[in-house]
Amino acid sequence: MMSDRRRKQTFCAVSALVAAAFAVSVCVGKYPLSLMEIWTILTGGEIAEIKRSVFYTLRLPRTWMALLAGVGLGMAGAVYQIIFKNPLAAPDIIGVANGANLGAAVAIVLFGYNTLFTAASAFVGGMLVVMLVIALVRATGNPSTTTYILGGIILKAVSEACIMLLKFFADPERQLAAIEYWSMGSLGNVTAFKLLVILPFFLVGLTGLVLMRRQVALLGLEEEESRTLGVRVGLIRVTVLGFSTLLIASVICLTGLISFVGLIAPHIARLILKRTSFAACILASLAGAFILLVADCLARSIHSAEIPISILTTFIGVPCLIYFMRSRKAGRI
Repeated sequence: MMSDRRRKQTFCAVSALVAAAFAVSVCVGKYPLSLMEIWTILTGGEIAEIKRSVFYTLRLPRTWMALLAGVGLGMAGAVYQIIFKNPLAAPDIIGVANGANLGAAVAIVLFGYNTLFTAASAFVGGMLVVMLVIALVRATGNPSTTTYILGGIILKAVSEACIMLLKFFADPERQLAAIEYWSMGSLGNVTAFKLLVILPFFLVGLTGLVLMRRQVALLGLEEEESRTLGVRVGLIRVTVLGFSTLLIASVICLTGLISFVGLIAPHIARLILKRTSFAACILASLAGAFILLVADCLARSIHSAEIPISILTTFIGVPCLIYFMRSRKAGRI
């Protein structure tokens, strides 16, 4: 097990990597900015108005969104893997991602690709599906982790069937392409206004998980053991799922679906810390932020047209998962 001093050094190193990736991200793009130019902008010095506009209107909101999205997906993925006791648990395990995808598809078909309507509908869709999963679990009278996963599978299947139906009736030239593009994820439509709209929901979800860190750790125990310790497992699990869903929905309603970040970031954290705890959740959020910042930089720079971010996170995530598979076989994690 890692010592406290080594753990602090690890967190400082990862935080420094995130800060470096953030600095690179605000510089990289079709209209590159140097750190000196950014310093001039921040200090109110003389600089071309177009550069000031690019920084404040496009680059800074997008970079902050990449940071927040990585933190949210990494944190939620780690929490899900703890409470469901499943290393393959990801932010879409109980259907929030599929619900958001369905909500976005409904908005695109009804209103066209209006980013505001699409984001709002995706947020509502993600929250609604998780509420239905919780209601379904309560109706069964068996509030175990397995029942939550099965409920998520059912609602995911229903959501996917509805999405296929919407695709069938969608206009192939506009609506169908917009649905597909949204499902691949992008930070290209992020603005400061949209970021400020989702920020309160994001902060409520993140703060709720941090405040319930002890309860999250207790949910990682066997249910009988948790109940023996006086934990109201059903109520705590629903509350934690509510905060996690709020966190995820606030992210993907703007970014679209982003693959693998919520799955691999917790594995990276556990590989580094050699333990499963809420400290690993925090490290997973930092790892998720770093991954997404790097992926977004690549999305903007390696091709003349912007590449959907899920393509890059998948290419980053698959080698990581293969390495984790080999590490588990060797008994290192």
